[in-house]
Amino acid sequence: MKELLKKGSTVVLLGTGGVGKTTVAAALGLAAAACRLETVVITVDPARRLRDALGLERLGGKPMRLSGARLAAAGLDPSLKLSAMVLDVKGAWDALVERFATDPATRQRILDNPFYHNLTEQFAGSEAYAALQQLYDIRLSGEFEIEVVDTPPAAHAFEFIHAPARLTRLLDSRSARWLFMPYFSAGRFAMRLASRAARFIVRDIEHFAGPRVLSSISEFFVAASEAVEAVAERFHKTEALLRSPSVRFILVTTAEEDRLLQARDLIHEMKAEGLHLSAIVINRFLDEESWEELSRSDNGVSGRLDEIGALRGLLGDALSRDAGLGALVDYLEDYGDRARRDIARVARFAHQLPPSVKLAIAPEIKIGVRDLRALSHVADFLIGAKVTPRDLDRIAAQTTNHQPHPDR
Repeated sequence: MKELLKKGSTVVLLGTGGVGKTTVAAALGLAAAACRLETVVITVDPARRLRDALGLERLGGKPMRLSGARLAAAGLDPSLKLSAMVLDVKGAWDALVERFATDPATRQRILDNPFYHNLTEQFAGSEAYAALQQLYDIRLSGEFEIEVVDTPPAAHAFEFIHAPARLTRLLDSRSARWLFMPYFSAGRFAMRLASRAARFIVRDIEHFAGPRVLSSISEFFVAASEAVEAVAERFHKTEALLRSPSVRFILVTTAEEDRLLQARDLIHEMKAEGLHLSAIVINRFLDEESWEELSRSDNGVSGRLDEIGALRGLLGDALSRDAGLGALVDYLEDYGDRARRDIARVARFAHQLPPSVKLAIAPEIKIGVRDLRALSHVADFLIGAKVTPRDLDRIAAQTTNHQPHPDR
């Protein structure tokens, strides 16, 4: 993982909601700063405890440097150059309008337009588009040596790539602008279109959405005709940036079967799009103590997982006399079984990865992610010893009676 944190790189974190993507992004930002790189983390609406950990409570859409005092209080080098910002979706869109709509009156009509509000606040892809635009601005400024981008949560990791393109096609659509060109007669909105088919389309839209909706769309395309072309062109440049060798994509996932299936699909989708996945992080894989014990042990002993398996025999009759003790042993045995299944599943997954896609492990840390010290601990795992399919085979063999997978 440390090999990806190079001067001039942009690291883009992909992943569905709930896998800990924002935590991993913040930890990698800290790791990059520890490599003596001027670093910025662009994060999207992080959980409150993570905002507190990074000092983001009062931040907006501009990068702010973490103070030396805050770093020193966490036992870190106070000279680290780490900045962070929270994505301001509406602010990013408004900034584009301010830049490309040169006439003040036109600019205000766009900003006040109901369709523009829906487009920037609710349209699928508006967050991803805003994130890419802020990334483009930061790259253009040359202020930072590396950027770490925490992408907006989505049902599928690849939506960050696809959604802005769909949005651009809408804005860049000549047919949409033609369809919604307004003609007003006696104060009533009407569409005088040459095509009879188009009139049927407009009639149906008015029936379901109401005339005011069409009016606001029409007014938007007229007022924003100049800005829309500039915004679409801007995205095409950003899209080219995503395909440059300096951009490294990292997928964050967990050990659940459905998450790993999604990861496999993403690798194929990215290859088809000409994008290259550099690494996969298996986050919250086992607990911290078990992972450290298993990853360092070469003697075939699985330690605490073996101890869990021996509990029932050691406690004997005490389990029948104490229902609470029995429930605790049931819970621990269930945990051990799940851990073994996760280990075997991740070992199989590792063998299916292309050689170019590296693997990193971040276990569930004992203290939780509450402050910079905890983030630094996560970073240590991410950039620590390299994890290979052979390593995972060995660990799987330690926790089961099965032999490791043969090398492929």
